[in-house]
Amino acid sequence: MIDAFLDLNPIWQALVATCFTWLMTAIGASLVFVFRNVNRKGMDGMLGFAAGVMIAASYWSLLAPAIEMAEEYTLPAWVPATVGFLAGGFFLWVVDKLLPHLHLGFPDEEVEGIKTGWQRSVLLVMAITLHNIPEGLAVGVAFGALGAGIPSATLGGALALAIGIGIQNLPEGTAVAMPLHREGLSRMKSFTYGQLSGIVEPIAGVLGAMAVIVIKPMLPYALAFAAGAMIYVVVEELIPEAQLERNNDIATIGAMLGFAVMMTLDVALG
Repeated sequence: MIDAFLDLNPIWQALVATCFTWLMTAIGASLVFVFRNVNRKGMDGMLGFAAGVMIAASYWSLLAPAIEMAEEYTLPAWVPATVGFLAGGFFLWVVDKLLPHLHLGFPDEEVEGIKTGWQRSVLLVMAITLHNIPEGLAVGVAFGALGAGIPSATLGGALALAIGIGIQNLPEGTAVAMPLHREGLSRMKSFTYGQLSGIVEPIAGVLGAMAVIVIKPMLPYALAFAAGAMIYVVVEELIPEAQLERNNDIATIGAMLGFAVMMTLDVALG
């Protein structure tokens, strides 16, 4: 199976890798069939863990390679990284203002985006779906770099990113499905909505891989773009949600563990 994966075109590799991250979201969401609830402290720890993974991935798997690749071009190496990073954050800011969504733990009056009559459950799923976009994009861009023939791009690094995102998607799926069940949805509907929040990752992954293969000089910008989008999600969503109930220490420990796991994966495999 591993040999078959290695023989695939990088675009197909990106699809398989992001389907794995989607599967991990589904596995996390499936815990709604086993447990009635998740302790809020545990939830905050999981959110902190996800934040730590995304912060580490933003640097080790995206920004650092972007700066290294940019050194091959005429512009100063910091230019593509800075421009791409800010563009990624700006893109998520625009989507955040337009897409109706509601962050976990917040009351109905805190709905963001354009006004809509969508149900609370749908708004909660949309909030998680929003930050799965940069995750899928990041994995896709990493595999696209292989297809573009970038010397500094490695299969190990791309796999490390996919594994790291997959690991943090598992508790993330739980963090979606459990609150939905508490909102009154059946276990099956809670699972369905929970795993659907990750469906954008394969879509974003394939698009990201295709884009950087076709437009090779844009790769440093694309890597930094994905990093900026993920950092925006961490600061705007994950950290505030993790500390909403004042479980600051648990959320911080979770973030430290998530960062350490992602850093270890990237250094060991990349």
